[in-house]
Amino acid sequence: MIRRLPPLNALRAFEASGRHLSFAKAADELGVTPPAISHQVRQLEDFLGVPLFRRMTRQVALTDAGRAALEPMSDAFDRLAEAVALITERDDAGVLTVSVAPSFAALWLVPRVEKFSTACPDIDLRISANMTLSNFKNDGVDAAIRYGRGNYPGLQVVQLSQESIAPMCSPDLLEGPHPLNGPEDLTHHTLLHDDSTVPLGPSPYWRMWLRLAGHADIDTSRGPRFSYADHALQAAIQGQGVVLGRFSLASAELAAGRLVRPFGDALPTEFGYYLVHPDSKPLPPKVAAFRSWVLSEVGLIVADEQAN
Repeated sequence: MIRRLPPLNALRAFEASGRHLSFAKAADELGVTPPAISHQVRQLEDFLGVPLFRRMTRQVALTDAGRAALEPMSDAFDRLAEAVALITERDDAGVLTVSVAPSFAALWLVPRVEKFSTACPDIDLRISANMTLSNFKNDGVDAAIRYGRGNYPGLQVVQLSQESIAPMCSPDLLEGPHPLNGPEDLTHHTLLHDDSTVPLGPSPYWRMWLRLAGHADIDTSRGPRFSYADHALQAAIQGQGVVLGRFSLASAELAAGRLVRPFGDALPTEFGYYLVHPDSKPLPPKVAAFRSWVLSEVGLIVADEQAN
């Protein structure tokens, strides 16, 4: 059946004007000028062959025909809006946006994207890699992985790791004129500084580690400083120095032999990685699927580290 309908803009102009009984307020709502609203309503009246408004000096009033048409017209626009919302919600149902720090995205999440896609083929993952904390209200983020102490009020929080750090370097630095056999050998090598946790407050750093290792006399004021942990690790992989590396980020590089631990025990920290998301019940299926997958991946990593 072919529906013979007037222009949609004319119908919108009539419906908004009828609700407000004002061309000016309808114009504000629709983002056009009052003369444009008046023209569109006149166009609709010409199409229908009946007047819809009685125009007075500073106001308008609905005619009998206009009054009869307004309620079903408003209902029709409400149903149209619902239909659009259903389409949008259906389109977004399979899209999962996860906010993560750039270093975690580069070294942990991105290498596992294919595994997630295989495990959850109906979910399209969107990775928002930045240092801004999501508010989960108007930024389109469904879940986040944060590095900190785990204090995130109003959110569901699941601890993924308790961070430990240790000196790490390229295996090339174990040889040469000044091989790294103990902390005292650091005097012959560049110290690489990961400053990415500085905004979170006091955190382990070279001076603290060397003091605990009994070598507080080594100068820690020199050496490149990096605002992203993956940059510091990459510099270490290239043999540019020794970094206090985080196990959660360096596990793949250690397993592949691109990084080694020359000496020293791992130093536990107050920090860790946490999966956070809104405390909604029931949990959206896509968030529940991602949560389950992340926990399984963390479990596999823990098992691998214990095996090594």
